[in-house]
Amino acid sequence: MAAFVAKQMVGNKLNAVKGAVGGDGGDDENDKEKEEEAERERQEAIREAEERRKEKHRKMEEEREKMRQEIRDKYNIKKKEEIVEQAPQEEPNPLMRKKKTPEELAAEAEQEDLDDFTSKYCGRARTLFGRFACWK
Repeated sequence: MAAFVAKQMVGNKLNAVKGAVGGDGGDDENDKEKEEEAERERQEAIREAEERRKEKHRKMEEEREKMRQEIRDKYNIKKKEEIVEQAPQEEPNPLMRKKKTPEELAAEAEQEDLDDFTSKYCGRARTLFGRFACWK
């Protein structure tokens, strides 16, 4: 325990003196170069591992798709088409949104009136005539 405490107190000072007295001074530069090289190698290894992982998953997905296609062919199932729905893009600032034309405002008001009418009267018709009275 005492050796540990002594090393902590005196160790840093001894290392500073060794560098100044024994001095070729190139150790710091070599250390930095070695650290940079090690970092580059580490980054390269990470990149290669990521590429191998992506390739592995790509192959697995190809195998899965091949198996899916075989099942579709066996049972005569059509492949579902992927529908990409675009999310409504919100304006970043509601104060800067596009102003509606009078025609658009009138169309919205008419739609609201129709909704009020259909909800009011279809509700009554549904209760009087059954559940399928007001299909659109």
